[in-house]
Amino acid sequence: MANNQNERKIIELIDVCKQFDGVSVVENMNLYVRKGEFVTFLGPSGCGKTTTLRMIAGFDMPTSGQILLNGQDISNLPPNKRPVNTVFQKYALFPHLNVFENVAFGLKQKRVETTYVDKRGNEKTRLEKLPKAIIAEKVKKALEIVDLSGFEKRSIATLSGGQQQRIAIARAIVNEPEILLLDEPLGALDLKMRKEMQLELKAMHKKLGITFIYVTHDQEEALTMSDTIVVMADGVIQQIGTPESIYNEPKNTFVADFIGESNIFSGVMPKDGQVRFCGKTFACLDGGFEKDEPVDVVVRPEDVEILPPDALPLKGKVTSVIFKGMHYQILVQCGRYEIEIQSTQAPTLGSQVSLSIKPDGIHVMKKVFRVNRFNGVITKRNTVEFGDGEFECDVTQLYPGSVLDEEGYLITAKGEKIDLTDTEVNVEVGLHDITMSDNLDEGGAKGNIISLIYKSEYYRYIVRTENEEDYVLACEDLWNENDLVSLIIPKDKIKLSLKVAEGKKQ
Repeated sequence: MANNQNERKIIELIDVCKQFDGVSVVENMNLYVRKGEFVTFLGPSGCGKTTTLRMIAGFDMPTSGQILLNGQDISNLPPNKRPVNTVFQKYALFPHLNVFENVAFGLKQKRVETTYVDKRGNEKTRLEKLPKAIIAEKVKKALEIVDLSGFEKRSIATLSGGQQQRIAIARAIVNEPEILLLDEPLGALDLKMRKEMQLELKAMHKKLGITFIYVTHDQEEALTMSDTIVVMADGVIQQIGTPESIYNEPKNTFVADFIGESNIFSGVMPKDGQVRFCGKTFACLDGGFEKDEPVDVVVRPEDVEILPPDALPLKGKVTSVIFKGMHYQILVQCGRYEIEIQSTQAPTLGSQVSLSIKPDGIHVMKKVFRVNRFNGVITKRNTVEFGDGEFECDVTQLYPGSVLDEEGYLITAKGEKIDLTDTEVNVEVGLHDITMSDNLDEGGAKGNIISLIYKSEYYRYIVRTENEEDYVLACEDLWNENDLVSLIIPKDKIKLSLKVAEGKKQ
């Protein structure tokens, strides 16, 4: 997974799935973690990253698939039998115990197998508590690692959020686990403290040499600390790679949008080494696409250069200039396309400029969503049911030259009378042919917005219905994630075709 000298796989997930009440939260997950690696599960809320961590810890059991630890199946092993410790966002420290007692808590519960010789000279074993001197030494060492030496007698209530977080880590590492799991442990800290703790955690990882598996929705945390990032969305791994490869070579528009700032365009690939977007043709380094294949194009804001207005064909007007500390965030409107630029030089608001994008600053990806495709059924009302909804449609397109009689039966060009009720059909709807409404009775289906990505001239939305049917659509208006909307599709925008019966040629 990462460029790590130790090739030994300490954790491996094989076809792991997890469902709650029949709803998939993690789907067919396959990944491995090397011993000593710092791996981060990164993704939005609800993407399945914490559930994956809980399955590794043993708090949740996979619905199917295997979890291997050092090659051994531990899928059904209870948490206390796994050499794993977890640090949670809510540190779960004991307020009535001081720092020493909090860190030592697990050690005091621990029993170790001790060999002794009885009065008859027979060698026997028994489980004994750890000696107090050994516990004290281990606690001292753990507090040194988290830079809290001398805090043993302090009350938990007197500690700052950052100090409490480090005590939680000390309590986890004092048991010398093979793997440390961290579930958004910096989420409760302020921004400055979070940035400091990111560096401290990275240093701790290096010092301890054990495997860290970290969960966060914060891209900066992932990029700062990780050897390997696992980007997740909707229970599925989108990409696995180093921070550099994830940022510079995103596999799809979700990764490009989620990691860092991005300009995402719809484009066309006329030939290898050439891509057309924003109404202009650019040289690029990508190839292997079909001639004139529709593609998605990603350009990072720092890879766009502002030049004088007559320098290049791609021209626009500066509509926004915001100082961000290290750089200016600049928006330039080029016709109907809005392009974000990051630069240390600020152009004049309202001025005309031209934009340059070098070939290595253009990343071309296959377009994942070109059209919505559903399996549908014609109803007795000559409407079509698909995607967890029902829509008016033109059924005469199923038989060229056909018409509907007064009773609603289809009359073919040859005069044959057909009852289309329960006829199975293929349904296609374009991304730009669906609109959303907050009037839930207006559309033929309804669902919640689960994803939105800005693509320079429009937003691309994914709306999921109650029965997990997904509609992908393009809209210029900004809606909020999780909004409940109805979906409107004009009758003439629903393309129908008859399903080919099994064994028959089309």
